[in-house]
Amino acid sequence: MKVLVTGGAGFIGSHVIKLLLDSDHQVTVIDNLSHGYKDLIDSRANFIQADILDQSKLEEILPGTDVVIHMASFIEVGQSVKNPVEFTQNNILGTVKLLDAMRKTGVKKIIFSSSACVYGKANNSPIIEDAPLGEQENPYGLTKVTMEQFCMLYHRLFGFDVTILRYFNPYGPLELHNPETHAIPNFIKAILEKKPIPLFWKGEQIRDFIYIEDLAKAHVLPLNQTGLHIYNVGTQTGAKVIDVVRKIFEIVGYEVDIEDKGERQGDVPSLIASSEKIKKELGWNTTVNLEEGLKKTIDFFRSHLSSI
Repeated sequence: MKVLVTGGAGFIGSHVIKLLLDSDHQVTVIDNLSHGYKDLIDSRANFIQADILDQSKLEEILPGTDVVIHMASFIEVGQSVKNPVEFTQNNILGTVKLLDAMRKTGVKKIIFSSSACVYGKANNSPIIEDAPLGEQENPYGLTKVTMEQFCMLYHRLFGFDVTILRYFNPYGPLELHNPETHAIPNFIKAILEKKPIPLFWKGEQIRDFIYIEDLAKAHVLPLNQTGLHIYNVGTQTGAKVIDVVRKIFEIVGYEVDIEDKGERQGDVPSLIASSEKIKKELGWNTTVNLEEGLKKTIDFFRSHLSSI
């Protein structure tokens, strides 16, 4: 299949692209490189530096595409609070322009990269896909809800085939966000540099951490899917953040100080996926447990930091 990946120069996109290419798909990547890195894109892919806000450019690129995997969005929660207009423009308007460019060029299949944040402060755990979407704590979450809604609207109005993947807490090699807001890469980098770890809520929050290679597989399995489908993508296993820190200490063989940052507004105490639906309908499953995934991620950052 001919697959167009938006935002493919990022952490998750780079892994998805490699898996698509290894599965003999033809891949075109568009990314404006505002947050991504060209070096992360597999050399077998066709790369076009473009912005999803440039609808005319999208309409030039899209013809002949079988499916779009849409991953281009701003993701830093704190920045979304500081710059809500920028996030709204890039995430929501960019998605609408992409969908409309697809409509005009006859491309009607999209796999959308969403987030478990759409559930807000969920009342039940593990969370199932038909749980109500919760009140959002920040503009980033609100943009993801709206992006989902536009994908569903194009399904209803124009017959698009839509698969929405709600990620829980991805981690793994090649996670090079700047600024980095995710816990595991920040913990690992601090520990390897022997600096104090900043920790909120004393690390008592429970999260569903999913290794990047397992997450990437969830993008390839729905390529031939028709209709509208929404899937959680998580391990169905919760881990306390403090226990993840202790496991990293155990793997590297030493400890560093922990900086107690107190409470943080907007954090939910527990976020665990029910992934039974994607397992049943697509045959997806996880293969890398937390300890193995942490070892691979530590090896990557140890090598990356030593080369800087």
